[in-house]
Amino acid sequence: MSLVDQLKSQMKDAMRAKEKVRLGTIRMALAAVKQIEVDTRETLTDDQAIAVLTKMVKQRRDSITQYSAAGRDELAAIEAEEIKVLEVFLPQPLTEEEIAVLVDASIEEMSASSMADMGKVMGALKPKVLGRADMAAIGAIIRAKLK
Repeated sequence: MSLVDQLKSQMKDAMRAKEKVRLGTIRMALAAVKQIEVDTRETLTDDQAIAVLTKMVKQRRDSITQYSAAGRDELAAIEAEEIKVLEVFLPQPLTEEEIAVLVDASIEEMSASSMADMGKVMGALKPKVLGRADMAAIGAIIRAKLK
């Protein structure tokens, strides 16, 4: 079953269970996927749909930071609930050890030796960690290893 089909199925379940937050979040995710499909005139693959959901999670994390800084904890809590719903559809996150192994393997594979090679390493890693790790955190690890 494709990720979009899973989202649609879970949307129906959320409707039946009258779970407003879950239903609204899944509808938002489906709308975001549909918008990209309309714009590109292509059906999204699971990897592309995962990228959309990952972006949505990142946006919500940024919103939580901003809401917390402004003292709007009730809005931050809503965003946190939406993240929990979206993370159900994302692949299992990588552990720090797994990330370190992947970074080391990519650095070796690309024969990277300086910061000038960082883009190559990031490009090689991105498809391997899509939706499973934060690329900003991976970038920091690569920077530390390529100094």
